[in-house]
Amino acid sequence: MSSAAAGPGDGGGPAAAPGGVDPHTGLRRTIGPWAFLGVTVASLGGPLALAALYAPSIVADAGGSAGLSVLAAAVVFGFPLAIWLRYSRDIASAGGQFAFVEAAAGRRVAQVQAAIWIVSYVLYLLDTTGSVVYDTLPAVWPGIRPYQSALEIAIPVFLAAVMLAGRAVTLITTGVIAAGQLVLVAILDGVAVHHAAPAASFGTGAQAGPLATSIGQTALLYVCGSLPLFLGGEVVAPRTRTVRRGLVAGYLLVAAGVIVAVFPLAADPAFLRAPIPGMSVVRVFVGNPLAVAVGVGVAVSVVGVMLVEYLALSRLLTVVTRLSLRRGTAWLGAALVVAGPVSLIDPDAFYDSLIKPSLFALWLSQLMVFAVYPRYAVRRGSNPLVSYGLGAVGVAFALYGLWAVWHHAVS
Repeated sequence: MSSAAAGPGDGGGPAAAPGGVDPHTGLRRTIGPWAFLGVTVASLGGPLALAALYAPSIVADAGGSAGLSVLAAAVVFGFPLAIWLRYSRDIASAGGQFAFVEAAAGRRVAQVQAAIWIVSYVLYLLDTTGSVVYDTLPAVWPGIRPYQSALEIAIPVFLAAVMLAGRAVTLITTGVIAAGQLVLVAILDGVAVHHAAPAASFGTGAQAGPLATSIGQTALLYVCGSLPLFLGGEVVAPRTRTVRRGLVAGYLLVAAGVIVAVFPLAADPAFLRAPIPGMSVVRVFVGNPLAVAVGVGVAVSVVGVMLVEYLALSRLLTVVTRLSLRRGTAWLGAALVVAGPVSLIDPDAFYDSLIKPSLFALWLSQLMVFAVYPRYAVRRGSNPLVSYGLGAVGVAFALYGLWAVWHHAVS
């Protein structure tokens, strides 16, 4: 069956195997709404890293309008999210965005998009451990430096072990990480709002240039919310509905948590320039033990995103190559484990050499998804004006991502 001819939920892949088995992975379709929601929440940043570290740091130059920055960013990201949701009305597949592009523009174009996407996330998976070990954790525990080399090796081994233990272990681990983050985000939100809740934070007090930059850069943070799409072939029926509802619910939860955590900081912009702003807020107003929990949670949050990236990569590899799910997972694990000792030669250089190519490839792959969307949507009977307008906004968003990678320092 070709992608263009696929029925709802077929995902453009082979016809569904008997017994509710995903034909690509060979796994039964047993991922329920709650498990899928857990993966979605973990993928979006993760939420604690966004709320306590990334979003506050990005809006620092527009601190007087911190609330407006994060609120507007959430609205802006709604446009690319809408494109993913519209594709997902008909497609739920292990191919994820590859299946979207295949349905819109054919397999050859989709193979190019998938190759770029795989390069992006493999590079990102290989270099992210370094940012956790050498940037995030020292801000939490300065005394951790003697153990950094061991952690640089241990984290990849942990991720590979979880993935190789099977889908159930991976989903449980991801769910625990997601739930723990939501608890800590809720605590951070409560502390931040109790400290201050300035309505002026949602005004235009900041200068236009820094405000626009903070909105755009913050909106880019949510892009990993596409990762759960690659589990579309394994969710319970109705698959397209489960995927769409999970994406929307997860995004609303995370975006709300980020907005509530960040907007109060307009009352005291000095927090925005702390190494981990959310951790500093909790330390000042509650105490060090809970602050350390938030700091460690930020590091775990990033590791949770890595686990979801690994999960998505393993699914896509089964679709675009002849590798079985088990073998693809093993090859990814081997690359991840080997990269740990290699990165120890020069951790900073290793990170710097991989991060920009990774992000550039990521936004290039997203550009392809958005650019071919109108062709797919119009063919499916959608309003041409709406479809081309939405596609144009998605393309502009991806182009901004490419521009931001080229012109802004990546940290």
